[in-house]
Amino acid sequence: MTRILARTLLPVAAVGAMLSCTGSGDGSRASTDLRSAAVIRRDISSAVRATGIIKPMVGAEVRVGSRISGVVRNLYTSIGARVTEGELLAELDATELQARLDQALAAASVAQAELEYAETDLRRKRELLRTGGVTRAELDQVENAARVGALRVEEAGANVTYAQTQLRYAKIYAPISGVVASVSTQEGETVAASFTTPTFVTIIDLDRLELWAYVDETDIGRVEEGQRAVFTVDTYTDTDFEGQVQSIYPDAVIENTVVNYITIIRIGDRHGKILRPEMTAYVTIYLETRDDVLAVPRGAIRRDGGRYVVRVLQDGVVEDREVRVGWRDEDFTEIVEGLTEGETVLVGEP
Repeated sequence: MTRILARTLLPVAAVGAMLSCTGSGDGSRASTDLRSAAVIRRDISSAVRATGIIKPMVGAEVRVGSRISGVVRNLYTSIGARVTEGELLAELDATELQARLDQALAAASVAQAELEYAETDLRRKRELLRTGGVTRAELDQVENAARVGALRVEEAGANVTYAQTQLRYAKIYAPISGVVASVSTQEGETVAASFTTPTFVTIIDLDRLELWAYVDETDIGRVEEGQRAVFTVDTYTDTDFEGQVQSIYPDAVIENTVVNYITIIRIGDRHGKILRPEMTAYVTIYLETRDDVLAVPRGAIRRDGGRYVVRVLQDGVVEDREVRVGWRDEDFTEIVEGLTEGETVLVGEP
């Protein structure tokens, strides 16, 4: 039921003057420009706003290092270079590693020769055992020598495999495709991998980025997976990037007593733009949309005690009318009761 709180009959000229300027009688308050606006139908979306940071997804930023120590002989990349998975990035001096492999191969050949001799001797001693040419104890010794020889061949083979693996480690390959974000070594430097793996380059896959939105604790209860999000970054202020809420971190981020929760947003269409890690983003997460509802600009709504009031202009008459409001977005407020489509209201400061 519509409630008219007050009605003022004003000449048309007076109404026009009021639309241009109003103020308090004592002049202690600055004048406020007013304008008229029609009650219209539109979509109203409830939203949560937050700031965020562009971050690489898990596995999209890789620090590539060396598993062995040595001198960097060749470095084939630089900061900003695009690399593909499996591309050679750097080489260590492999002279010593090649020598160790050659040594292991030689030892394997010796072990194989000794095994072949032990097996031949074993066959011969078994024939002699039938004619009484050797004792059983002598045959046991030869059998043991053959078993030891076989084990030595296996050991030598393992040493060869290890030496080959170490030699392969002298070449550093890109584990993922992406852009080189940093280079931490130079040709001629000696790297030591005794305790930690030294980092050669850092690669970031710019196609696998996500947005970390820091949502205030007062709003996080309304955010759910699958909700639509829109964000902008300072580099492309004229571009709205689409996204979708993917997950919410359970642990809070507390800074200066402000509690926020990291909300991961999957980035959609980039409109041909290049997003980079650590860019600041301004995020709007849409919670719910009311379609085709009556709405007025937010500045048309005033609080009068516990009531919401608008100033309606009709045929030169301005009246304060109580209304019931619903959803709000940044610019408009839904009118549930009290106004009809096409009526004119006065809009001042919200």
